[in-house]
Amino acid sequence: MHTHSIDINADVGEGFNNEALMPFLSSCNIACGGHAGDEPTMQSVINLAKQHKVKIGAHPSFPDKENFGRKTMDLDDSTLLESLKHQVKELLKHLEVEKEILHHIKPHGALYNLANIDDRYAKVVAALMKHFGASIKLYAPYQSRVAEIASQEGINVVFEAFADRAYNEDLTLVPRPVNGALITDSNQVCDHVLNMVRHDQVKTVTGKTVSIKAETVCIHGDHPKAEAHLKKLTECLTRNHITIL
Repeated sequence: MHTHSIDINADVGEGFNNEALMPFLSSCNIACGGHAGDEPTMQSVINLAKQHKVKIGAHPSFPDKENFGRKTMDLDDSTLLESLKHQVKELLKHLEVEKEILHHIKPHGALYNLANIDDRYAKVVAALMKHFGASIKLYAPYQSRVAEIASQEGINVVFEAFADRAYNEDLTLVPRPVNGALITDSNQVCDHVLNMVRHDQVKTVTGKTVSIKAETVCIHGDHPKAEAHLKKLTECLTRNHITIL
């Protein structure tokens, strides 16, 4: 029998209920001061992750707390790269004190979306990854520009998919304001993830099925049903003999 496995991640340290989510995660992405987060929140989430043996990642973004990192900022590449480096270093500072390692980096919000489709931002993210060394993985979507450019640079890419978001046929996410962009039913979340993990495919918002690869799936921590989704998803994966790594 072919065995399947998946990592489950969530963005944390953003002012939502980290305590409720952490027991269900196998990795987490900690906001490090760009769109959210500060020294106390970083320290608190690191402690939670340690307690639950959850792999720790940095979640840097455009330095824009006012817009939660969800709007494009007009920054030149070197200014943006320096900001991203600073954010990751802030998290590393706390990890070193706790004798924990940085497992991965996952860009946030507008930066994540731009790096998926725009070579300019993809190259900034690749430069960020190279600065911190080959042991650190990049969480990025399958067939995204950032995944392709990072792979060419020898960066270890972990393909990420979204458990609670609908997809377009080109594997971009349906924009949040569009009806149906968020998957709110926990059973649908389970079906969505099972299809991606077992069959390497996703049913898009148009009803067409397209190929996808998912090695980690993200549940949005700011979703009001995040905890319910994670509970149901964990039960569903276990029942279907899928290992959570």
